[in-house]
Amino acid sequence: MTLAIFVIIAAALSLVAIAGIAVMHSLRISSGTSLPSQIRPLDIESFQNLTDPAEDAYLRWCLPAVELRKVRRARLRALAAYVQAAAKNATVLARMGQVAAASSDAETAAAARRMINEALLVRRNAAFVLLKIFVARAWPDFDLAAVPILDGYNRLSGAAMLLGRLQNPAAPIRISVM
Repeated sequence: MTLAIFVIIAAALSLVAIAGIAVMHSLRISSGTSLPSQIRPLDIESFQNLTDPAEDAYLRWCLPAVELRKVRRARLRALAAYVQAAAKNATVLARMGQVAAASSDAETAAAARRMINEALLVRRNAAFVLLKIFVARAWPDFDLAAVPILDGYNRLSGAAMLLGRLQNPAAPIRISVM
């Protein structure tokens, strides 16, 4: 009995480790191109729609259970794509912030540190949200709260625009599209 419990715990930890490695590999950025060119602007309105609990409640009210599960899984796949893109953008912005943090201008260095902190928070929240999405795809009735990633991404967008204006007022950084 004890051996079976040990094997189950070891298997669960292995699964978590493999999932973590897969997420980190998917967020890796290529070193061959410039960092700003690797940012993919996200449609914030669509992102908000996918995370809106009122929209989910409306779909529950309108659709039969079988259709609701199909629609919910499709929405979760789309949400996962948005979360992965947000996490990848956060990775790129963290790298850009590391470069800018070495600036001799105190205001630019402070803005860079703020952007780095926001980017790391978005990446951490993205990993948790992706895990929740994975669970929600297996159990469509699972309550998914993806709001922290959206709020963090909006703060990261503001920090990136501030740093972009401080570094080069003629070419601000845009990581979201309305």
